Parts: sequence; structure tokens; C-alpha cells
Amino acid sequence: MTEAAAATVAGIVPDETAEVRRLPSLSPSRAADFKTCPLLFRFRSIDRLPEQPSADQARGTLVHAVLEKLFDHASAERTEATAAALIAPQWERLAVEQPELAGLFADGESDQLAGFLASARELLGGYFSVEDPRRLDPAEREALIEATIDDQLLIRGYVDRLDISPAGDLRVVDYKTGGAPREAFEARALFQLKFYALVLWRTRGVVPRVLRLLYLKDAQVCDYSPDAEELVSFERTLIALWRAIEAATAAQDFRPKPSKLCAWCSHQVRCPAFGGEVPPFPQQLTVATADSRQLRLDGVQQP
Repeated sequence: MTEAAAATVAGIVPDETAEVRRLPSLSPSRAADFKTCPLLFRFRSIDRLPEQPSADQARGTLVHAVLEKLFDHASAERTEATAAALIAPQWERLAVEQPELAGLFADGESDQLAGFLASARELLGGYFSVEDPRRLDPAEREALIEATIDDQLLIRGYVDRLDISPAGDLRVVDYKTGGAPREAFEARALFQLKFYALVLWRTRGVVPRVLRLLYLKDAQVCDYSPDAEELVSFERTLIALWRAIEAATAAQDFRPKPSKLCAWCSHQVRCPAFGGEVPPFPQQLTVATADSRQLRLDGVQQP
């Protein structure tokens, strides 16, 4: 298997915009998958096995869509009532664009759908208890950011919101619709934000002043301030992780890593840690998507 083929099948996607040299790319979600469980990474990025969306994931997708749309309104109109009025039309749009979401509620289950939409409104109430969007002027929303590290790897991802102060300070904001995690799992959430901080530092020359996690269910805010030395170390971590992915792909060896997170995995039936049988390694190499904006995985409750 060539290096390029290994990168492709690993879910490290060639950059389609490059004219001379097509670089592989890695997103925070795929990097986190490999850290969590190499076999999970394979199932999602190489085999690309389907995963039925859960109500928690759909709710996260809906709430993110509403918050993005909310900032299209004039500042004075960014009220909780405005956000609530956006829930139904945004759900209708998502159900058309992503039919698998609509399939969560079969015909005749109007009560379940109503309860689902009401739960989304509760999460939005949590948002308004920790932020006043009328006082905010986001520089970017749902923005794709990317940077090259080690001269050979494109790291990229979507930022929920980027705020820039008059002094030029950056604040990266990520909405979490699940409950605030314990300390060990908070580090998993910060991994994603450090990923974004590294991209912004490498492309704009500014270390973000604040990385902010907004936990809407519990109405909690987690702020973290990285420094350049920490981001240099994080960059080395990503490079090492990428090389481990390449090595696992070349060897066709992605092993399970059992943990408490297995309780939320959709692939236990195929996992040897649960008595399952791993499917044959794909021989037809195709480009896997580095990241997806369709489903939000942060709605899953962590132990």
C-alpha cells in the first residue's frame, strides 16, 4: 500500500484545493476517535459503517442550528423567544436535508416529537442563562479553519463560534448539549478546542485568549487559556497521532480499546472485545470524509 493510499483509507483526506501537492488532512473528531479506540476510528473512517443517529445527537444538531441562525438576527432580536420560534422551522429544514433524523419519529408519534422539540427549548434556556447574545458580535460562526503542520498534514475543523475583541484577542466557543463531564472527560472536550487553537495560532499568529465550552444542559461555562508552549506540545501530539494512524493503516491493524465509552458505541456486535467479529479490511480504497457537520455527538451522556 502506498503512503498516499494509506493516508486516504485512514480517513486522512487529500486536500482537494491544493494545486501542486495534495496534503492529507485530519479533523479533531477523527483524531479523537483514534485516541478513544483505534478500532472505532477504523469503523468510522475506513469501513464507514452506518450509525443510526440518536435523539441526543439529533437534539445537538438542532440546537446548534438554532444558535447559528439566531445570530442572523439584529442584536436586539436575539432573545429566548426568538430562539424558541426558530426550533420548529430549523427542525423541518434538518429533517429534509437529513432524512435519517426525521426517521427518529415515525408517523403518529407526534407526542414524542413535541417532547423532543421541548427538550431542545430547555437546552436553549440553558444557553440564555450563561450568555446574552444581544451583547455579542461573533466574528465567525460554523467556520471551517485549517492549517498545515509538519509540512505534510492539513489539520482542519469547524468552529461553532469565534469572537474577536477590539484588542484582537480571540475566543473560541463550542456549544455542548450534553451534561458537564467529569474532569477526565473534560480533557476530551478541551482536546477539540486545543485543536482549533493550534489552527488559529498557525494561521493568524495569535494564540486564542480563551477556549470556552458552554454546557447548555447544566448551564455551565468552562474557560481555558492555552499558551504557545502548550500548543507546540499539542502539535507534536497530533503529528505522532497521525503517524500512528498511518502505521495502523499500513499494517491493517486497528485494535479495540475498551473503556466506559463502549457503552455508547454502535459497533459492539463487530468488536472482538464484546465477542464480535471484525469485518475484512476494505480492499477498495476510497476517500473518507474527515469531518461531518450533520450530526452532533456531544449530546451523548458521559459517565
